[in-house]
Parts: sequence; C-alpha cells; structure tokens
Amino acid sequence: MEKGNGMGRFLTLMMLVLVSPIMAQPVLAEQQPALHWVGCGISKKAYLVNLAKAYEKKTGIVIDVQGGGATRGIRDVASMSADLGGSCRRRIRGVAEESGIVQVPVAWDALVAIVHKDSPVNNISLEDLRKVYLGQITNWKQLGGEDMPINLLVRKGKISGVGSTTRKLLFDNYDQEFVASELFDSSGPLEKKVESEPGTFAISGISSARKRNVKILDLNGKSPTYENVSTGAYLLYRPLYLVYNKDSEHANMAREFIRFAGSKEGRNVIRANNTVPYLEGLNLLRVKLNESKMAREGGGLH
Repeated sequence: MEKGNGMGRFLTLMMLVLVSPIMAQPVLAEQQPALHWVGCGISKKAYLVNLAKAYEKKTGIVIDVQGGGATRGIRDVASMSADLGGSCRRRIRGVAEESGIVQVPVAWDALVAIVHKDSPVNNISLEDLRKVYLGQITNWKQLGGEDMPINLLVRKGKISGVGSTTRKLLFDNYDQEFVASELFDSSGPLEKKVESEPGTFAISGISSARKRNVKILDLNGKSPTYENVSTGAYLLYRPLYLVYNKDSEHANMAREFIRFAGSKEGRNVIRANNTVPYLEGLNLLRVKLNESKMAREGGGLH
C-alpha cells in the first residue's frame, strides 16, 4: 500500500513538472506590463515597430502595436481605448472626438509621388503636382511619359494623415477638392494598386512607399533622401507624432515611452530606420513657413 502511495506521489510530481511550464507561460505573459498603441500605418513602418522592440528590450514593457490610421491614433487615445497613438497630422481643433490629447513630434516623414515601376517619368515639378490633383494635367504625355490617362489614386475623405497633409502642403487648404480616379480607405491598398497597375499616380509617405515595388519620383529635381528631408531641400515633409492622454491610467508609462523616443538611444533607432528624428530637423520649422507661403500662392492654379 505504501509502495502504491509512493508511486502515486511520484506520478503526481512528474505531471506537475511536465505541465507547469506550459501553464506558467500565459500567467507570466499576463503579468508583463503592456501599452496598447494604435494609429498611422506610416508611423508604424517608419519607426514605431523597431522602437517598441528596443523599449521592450530595455525595460521589459511590451508595446502592443496595431494600425488603423492617424484618425484612429488620435481618437482612440482621446476616448482612452488606447494608451498611445501615432499620427501624421495635427488633431482637428473644435472636434470633440479629438480633444484632451497631447501630441509630441518625434520624427519627420516625406510625402512622395509614386508611380508604377516601369513608368518612364522620373521627376515632377511642384506646380505640375498641383495640376495633377486639380485635374489640369490628365495624361502622362504632359509629364514626359506615354500617351495614356493618369489614374489618380487618393485617400478617401479629407482628414486622413496623407489626405490632410497633402492638402496643407500643396494648397494650404484642408478643404481642397481633388479630381481623383479612385478612392482608398488606407495607404496600403493604394500603394499595392500603384505596384500592379501602369498609369497610376498617388502620394504616400516615404516610410511605407520605399518598401513597395514602385518608383518614387523626384520633386523639383530633388529626391527624398535622408539628407534632403532633414535639410528641407526636399519640399514635402511633415512631423510624425506620438499621442497620449494625460488623464489615462497609463499616462506616466506613455510619457516614459515618448521620452525614450526622444532620447539618444531612441533617436538612434529612428535614424536606423532611415527616418529623420524630430530634433535633427528643427530647421524644417523655419523652412515650413516659406513653404506655406508657396502653397498659398501656388494653390490658386486655374
């Protein structure tokens, strides 16, 4: 009887040893502190994924990274359904869904004109870019390409990160109408369409566009290189923001992550992704004043 009891205790102990690692794993995962990030897909690709990994390695704090667009990045944080957001546009003042948040600029992104990889066009002027969006240039022959219609792809609505910034940088008018051939809910499908279909034309953020099999056009003879963006030689650029809500229960944790993004270590991660850290492009704020003037003067093309 004692032998039987001894064998039973032995089997029970072995079962505990074998099962306990499997059972312990989800418990440890639940105990690990985490922040929930949503927002701009361009910010996500530009720096956020690798920055989150570096922060987890340094602190043990996991950043759960989701997409959803700039508007979601702002509004989910405002409603406190997310701890952190990413946005490539400023919040809209006077809109309740976007109130109560703090936006901190952490990087710079270039907006680029993208075309099919086989297009013979390599450069576009700022004036011609405006004319394409106003429907005044409708054929590739007018840009030095083949005799075929331009299929202009545009983000749906006017408040997306790319949509609002394009209107601001090209026309200094957030309500500017575009003469579009097709509308898209997000940048991913839009970029894929340019990859697959000759004759297409679109604007997207360089951080995601450079990872696609598309041709990125020079603008006024300048390519959107790291140096040209950081100095303002390339004309279309915008800040990328991290967003938090000071009333959130995780506000302090969110602020610590944002501090990390602006630290020397965080800037190194951003730079390694070929994205310009915000502090390394402060001169762009001065250049931007001149660009707004150019947009106002050039936005009235008829």
